[in-house]
Amino acid sequence: MTQARRAALLAVLAIAVLALGVLLGPRPAFAVAVDLRADIAAPNGRVTLGDVFEDAGAAGAVVLATGGQAGGSLVLDARRVQALAAAHGLDWANARGLNRLIARVDTDPVPQAGRRRSVEVLTYARDFTAGEIVEAEDIVWAAPSGFGSPLDAPRGARAVIGQAARRPLRAGTAVSLADLSAPKVIKKDEMVQVAYAAGGIKLVLQGKALTGAAVGEVVDILNPASKKTIQAVATGPDEAVVGPEAERVKAAAIGNPRLYASLR
Repeated sequence: MTQARRAALLAVLAIAVLALGVLLGPRPAFAVAVDLRADIAAPNGRVTLGDVFEDAGAAGAVVLATGGQAGGSLVLDARRVQALAAAHGLDWANARGLNRLIARVDTDPVPQAGRRRSVEVLTYARDFTAGEIVEAEDIVWAAPSGFGSPLDAPRGARAVIGQAARRPLRAGTAVSLADLSAPKVIKKDEMVQVAYAAGGIKLVLQGKALTGAAVGEVVDILNPASKKTIQAVATGPDEAVVGPEAERVKAAAIGNPRLYASLR
């Protein structure tokens, strides 16, 4: 390679490195661990890192999303929020493995830390039949009507989204946790795959569900071969386990009854 070609090649490489640095921007020297706020608000339909995380510092001004209507919600992709936070020097571990974050759209500034919202509560945006699943667009913040706010009114949308209506519900009614339960993943008369695993041995059989069940709940299964009924623990849609794994799943569900909500 001639000296002229070598010089030209080095110049091209230098320009490429400079351009890459401009595109990537300054990288934070270290990350600051942050915690998710219990109640995420989007004042005037605009949500920032500071609205999502406690002690976000200068990075709190970074805008994550805009839009929505007053009283509605903005749904944020948790992984994208985590990546943007990391790019601005914030470390959010997302230990619960959330997939979505729900921000309440306000027309007023975010309440000061420690202030409680006394005027608005979560209400149903539409009528529900028993068993229907609550989605992000199905709940809004509004002034309570009728008997006002129930004693078990949820503090945030995360406790509600992904839950199923226990009974018919009317639009405009304040949300009560007693209205909702974990959705049934096994329905009566459906065929269910039941697994047993212990000591390196795994057995699987197909049975008929005699009852419905949510994840972590006991379900009666009819073994079509023996005509006997066994008790298993539901783990997912048309799936259940027996044996040591059943006890582990049941204990986890009892310890955290909303472990399998749709935000996971």
